[in-house]
Amino acid sequence: MSNNAGRSTLVLAFVSALIAGLTISPLNAAQFNGQPTASQLLAQIPAKGRAAKTGYSRAQFGQAWADTNHNGCDTRNDILKRDLTSVTFRPGTHDCVVLTGILHDPYSGAVIHFVRGVATSPLVQIDHVVSLSNAWQTGAFKLSLETRTLMANDPLELLAVKGSLNTQKSDGDAATWLPPLKSYRCAFVARQVAVKAKYSLWMTKAEKEAIAKILTSCPKQPIPS
Repeated sequence: MSNNAGRSTLVLAFVSALIAGLTISPLNAAQFNGQPTASQLLAQIPAKGRAAKTGYSRAQFGQAWADTNHNGCDTRNDILKRDLTSVTFRPGTHDCVVLTGILHDPYSGAVIHFVRGVATSPLVQIDHVVSLSNAWQTGAFKLSLETRTLMANDPLELLAVKGSLNTQKSDGDAATWLPPLKSYRCAFVARQVAVKAKYSLWMTKAEKEAIAKILTSCPKQPIPS
């Protein structure tokens, strides 16, 4: 087997492990000198046109912020708890409802003081790094409702970010929107690659080329766990 063929086999094995929610075997990791880079994983993702948006709605990805990990907390609060610092919780909620915290926004570098409330909560939003609309049009329409619900609540797919930037991003992909903080772009597209690989989604040609271009500046960029 050629070196390139061997690497392709290992990358595909890693993708299968991601889909199964497992980790790559120690043997394969050793043969590959560690996990595949974002660039290597990107090479395995098909490029083709977007499918029609017909049939898409938020409901196709299940209940918003469902407690898919069964820890008693909704997903939005799980991500706020993960991504914010100096977090305080509403008393009596078993640390499930975040009241305040500090976000170091990955998309802009801004520091945002989060305070839970009708007027203030939208300042920090939870972004689906691969927008659900984009996911639907690049293969998620083929997935079961259960799998789509898991995707929409997967910590790999979610980041707490500055609300206005989440709104600006909307359903854009890497060909149409990138974080204004250039130093975060490699990590951003690596996360998109990991999500698309995990859920067997494809990319458009423009999207894949845009990601490949960014990764040329960080060829050893790891994919997030």
